[in-house]
Amino acid sequence: MKSLDDYLVLATQSHGHMCPGQVLGVRMAMLGLKELGIDDPVKHRKRLVTFVEIDRCATDAVGLVTGCRLGKRSLKFLDYGKVAATFVDLEKNRAVRVVARDDSRARAKEMFPELGDASKQQLEAYKVMGDAELFFLQRVKVKLQPEDLPGRPRSRVTCEQCGEGINDGRERRVASRVLCRSCAGESYYEAVTSDK
Repeated sequence: MKSLDDYLVLATQSHGHMCPGQVLGVRMAMLGLKELGIDDPVKHRKRLVTFVEIDRCATDAVGLVTGCRLGKRSLKFLDYGKVAATFVDLEKNRAVRVVARDDSRARAKEMFPELGDASKQQLEAYKVMGDAELFFLQRVKVKLQPEDLPGRPRSRVTCEQCGEGINDGRERRVASRVLCRSCAGESYYEAVTSDK
């Protein structure tokens, strides 16, 4: 595994700037991997799945350190609004959840009062605080279904209403018809029928 400083340089390049969330994400991933005994995320990338619980800066850093990606189906996003991630070792069937402590913000202010700005205080403090000051760590069990594992799709069907393909059991059965989630009424978008 690279050093914290090395990952922070890479995170800045990848994300476009350095912020407290990037530091949290890098450290969170490093701690999760360490707890699972994975010292080389590149070498062990096929045995790791990571769940992130927020769509903010920390998630980019978690992906950078672990090598987990949405497109590889090894990074899973659950919108819980929490700076938290769960690291799953598929080979050893173990998992650990790492959560950023809210009280670390106040601790950062105490550590670097001369910086004045909360973001600057957090940025510097999060680099040097101990793991226990920065995170809660919890061993957890994660049940992954075969259709949620990395790799090729395990199934593919066609929506009987719109004709679009659906992978990995994400279809719905409504009145004995196979429908995609959108056609079953779970759409996040609405079709626009005119330019007005």
